Amino acid sequence: MRLDKFICESTTLTRSLAKKALHRGDITCDGEVIKNSSFKVTDKHTICLDGQQLSVIGPRFIMLNKPVDTICSTIDEQYPSVLGLLDVPKTDELHIAGRLDVDTTGLVLITSDGQWSHKITSPKKECGKRYLVQLADPLDNALIDTFAQGVALRSEEGLTKPAVLEIIDSHQARLTITEGKYHQVKRMFAAVGNKVVGLHRESIGEIELDNDLTPGQWRYLTTKEIKSI
Repeated sequence: MRLDKFICESTTLTRSLAKKALHRGDITCDGEVIKNSSFKVTDKHTICLDGQQLSVIGPRFIMLNKPVDTICSTIDEQYPSVLGLLDVPKTDELHIAGRLDVDTTGLVLITSDGQWSHKITSPKKECGKRYLVQLADPLDNALIDTFAQGVALRSEEGLTKPAVLEIIDSHQARLTITEGKYHQVKRMFAAVGNKVVGLHRESIGEIELDNDLTPGQWRYLTTKEIKSI
């Protein structure tokens, strides 16, 4: 890789700023100042900027506990983007795998790996998402079978894919779905005459939201979690 590109891939510097750092003599390779931007960097080289060793930023996999009144968007709109909660470089290279509504809380997965996120969002992959749901009206046990058979949503042809409903108490349940239709959980309960008043995502696939993360906090995924998708 060209040295100027290596610097850009390892820092937040633009190509022009990387070249200026080279001209100033801020960059060393194995202890020697290098000013040639086209110098070829190999795995055997140790590149430093102002004495700090650089390494290319690889694919990133992050879990975040989404707080209320934030949006799963790459830019701030009416509400702030969840990406603003991350203290990491190059957030413009990150995207959100499976979005949540502004008033929904819980697990959000953020990555720079498009193929990995496709496994989460593609309907063909049927990646399960589990939600803790608070309802306005009492729940009927008959809904377990109704949701298992699929629910007809307004303005949608056919039924939803089978979903697993676990009733916790009269107004609280867990629902696992394998689709990602617009406002799907809220619309499923609306279709059976109930209203969602609280929604929190607990898991995506085998990845469970870390209980140590308070709303707004995040951490990198473990290797096991990444490979589970």
